[in-house]
Amino acid sequence: MNATVAGGLSPTRRVLSNGAVAIVQETAFSPAVTISLAFRAGSLYEPDHLTGLAGFTGRVIDRGTTTRPAEAIADGLDDRGVALKVSTSRHMTTLSCTCLSEDFADVLAVLADVARNPVFPSAEIEKRRGETVNAIRQDQDNPGIRASEALQALLYGEDHPYGRPAKGRIATVERFTRDELCAHHAARFAPSTLSAVVVGDVRAADAVARIEAAFDGWRSSPSGERDVPPVPRGAGRRIVIEMPDKPQSDIAYGFLSINRLDPAYCAHWMMNTILGQFGLGGRLAENIRERQGMAYYAFSAFDPSVGPGPLVIRAGVDPGNVSRALEAIDAEVGAFGRDGATEREFVETRQYLIGSIPRMLENNVSIAVFLQTVEFFGLGLDYDRRLPGLLGAVTLDDVNAAAAAVLDPVRACSAVAGPASARGAA
Repeated sequence: MNATVAGGLSPTRRVLSNGAVAIVQETAFSPAVTISLAFRAGSLYEPDHLTGLAGFTGRVIDRGTTTRPAEAIADGLDDRGVALKVSTSRHMTTLSCTCLSEDFADVLAVLADVARNPVFPSAEIEKRRGETVNAIRQDQDNPGIRASEALQALLYGEDHPYGRPAKGRIATVERFTRDELCAHHAARFAPSTLSAVVVGDVRAADAVARIEAAFDGWRSSPSGERDVPPVPRGAGRRIVIEMPDKPQSDIAYGFLSINRLDPAYCAHWMMNTILGQFGLGGRLAENIRERQGMAYYAFSAFDPSVGPGPLVIRAGVDPGNVSRALEAIDAEVGAFGRDGATEREFVETRQYLIGSIPRMLENNVSIAVFLQTVEFFGLGLDYDRRLPGLLGAVTLDDVNAAAAAVLDPVRACSAVAGPASARGAA
């Protein structure tokens, strides 16, 4: 790791004349550069009746532009050993790749062209439509995905942007039109929704100039921003999805939690780490997998966003152990919410999280992801240097208050997907 990164990030940030944000972090890990172009064009912005449109747009966006056919885009990247990744989340669509430093300008030009000028050829739409429908069918045959998607719908409601399946539904994917893809692109891919992050073996001033040149003359205006709809907090619910040919049952169990800018974020982060992340899987894995031997895996995940994010517990179990596993999760969650963490758990977890910060910044890709998150939530360019202090300021009482606010089995929702022997969970 170079001295600059070891002492904390020192990114250069510029707002360009057309409203795009350029962020560059110089590193010397290798003669390579990671490029990340993130647009506020995620599934939150797709029409409610076109579930999956944002993700589908991302699947077709690189299949030809006004100046480059799909083959030219592929050849221009493949010849340089570059793999373009397009990912869509609830809020963002991101085009990212890593290239050699000497190829940075040429690769950036290709990515900018893909982002600015896609033509969405009809033949490519049909090809990607078939691939997407097949991917959704594969998801429908996967107990873990079925349980996770069902839990999201229970927590948020099937019509909420956070509650809908990310890939969409077969019925909507099958009727997407080219005009709808073009409309979504025109509405949300614009300089003012773009944060362009470059990390690697480049000079910051040169990289900013390259970004400005790549997007020069682009003056597209996006549609208005959309607020995350409110989420009603109802009583817990539990459903079972029968998948008779599967050898195991997958459990998704969770709660509505906080948004990312909540002042208690670090306390909730620590709480979740103690519950299902620390060591080999926190309290959950120690109890359900190690001590009781009921689960093939058990962990928790905490994903706060612009709106209240979920805290999700996942476990894979023998179908005959579903009811026992749910009872064990209820018991572990209830005890933590009621009694809180121990002093030892608190101290060890705080040390672990502070010690893990350098690993969050150990390569160009992870730094780019970190800087995109910092920019999206407005956390400040010095956030990596402030984070140890923010974690160090959390007290045991803060962690226990976070647990008491979230971890109540009565409010938990859960979904079980697996063989009929899991019906006892209902």
